Amino acid sequence: MKVRFQADADLNEDIVKGVLRREPGVNFRTATAAGLRGLSDLEVLQVAARDERVLVSHDRKTMPEAFDKFAGANRSPGLLIVSQNLDLRTAIEGVLLVWTATDAEEWVNRMATIPF
Repeated sequence: MKVRFQADADLNEDIVKGVLRREPGVNFRTATAAGLRGLSDLEVLQVAARDERVLVSHDRKTMPEAFDKFAGANRSPGLLIVSQNLDLRTAIEGVLLVWTATDAEEWVNRMATIPF
């Protein structure tokens, strides 16, 4: 099964737009569409897990710890942290690489960063 993505509220939406422009077949939901604004990290992870989506975030400060806590007690579709220091093109290519080269099952309870 293909990886499906959920953008965190802090993710630059130009990444979502760029991924979808390059590959319209990617299932990448925005934070706005999922109603994530104002939710805690654990609540965001719950929404992503409920909908079987890998969460894509810029949050290196609190999200990895929240993910460890969540994944220790629940099944998580995964977490992808995108460095804010990356240029837009590299961030888009990183997400597309995950989509083309991996299956959703490979991301269960796994966290990774872009750049890899």
